[in-house]
Amino acid sequence: MTFDSVLMATLAAVLLTLIAHVTARVLARKLTWLPMVITALVLVLVFLFVLQWDYNSYYSAAKPVFDHLLGYVTVLLAVPLAAMNFKGLPIKKLSIIVTIASVVGALLPMSLAYLFSLSHDTILAFATRSVTTPIGLSVADLIKAPLAMANLIIIVSGLIGGTVARFLFRGINDDRAKGLALGLAAHAFGTVEAWQISHTAGRYAAFGLAVNGLVTAVWVPVFISALSV
Repeated sequence: MTFDSVLMATLAAVLLTLIAHVTARVLARKLTWLPMVITALVLVLVFLFVLQWDYNSYYSAAKPVFDHLLGYVTVLLAVPLAAMNFKGLPIKKLSIIVTIASVVGALLPMSLAYLFSLSHDTILAFATRSVTTPIGLSVADLIKAPLAMANLIIIVSGLIGGTVARFLFRGINDDRAKGLALGLAAHAFGTVEAWQISHTAGRYAAFGLAVNGLVTAVWVPVFISALSV
């Protein structure tokens, strides 16, 4: 499939992506065990195959639009946070949990990359694993990590976390714990899955994502700079 203009290609890419998203949401409501993000990705690939549309062409058309929207979506996470009831919330305990998650989420993959003798740039890229894409790429830029590698690590870790979460949560009934875990471990992808569980889970996932991103963006560049001295 080819398009005569950039505008037509962009509109087609956005429409195809939205159709995949809406279809995935409908399927997720009927099949609760089916991760919505994975379903949407598969649907996009199926649509591209049926339409005989080259993925690189689709990606180049859709990327500028969704890259631009990504920053706004991250800021809009403040909306569910504002709706949270903080009365009686164990802020100190949550702060400790988020801090530990931030440190472990960065140092553990970096340590594993070091043990497997990966390159210095790859080790730095793993420092961004636990934060959402806009924050992760900003952190990667500050610590001089390869942006493409950091982006890949963030996306893959989010996909894995969002996919396996439903199976790991079978014995857990507290939506607050589910949401916080998804936001901390799988950032944006986890937050999407958390909203499919409940509004409470979605709010706590947004809380975990936002606060973890803030904490990580502060300490990781300082830590990397200290190591480089």
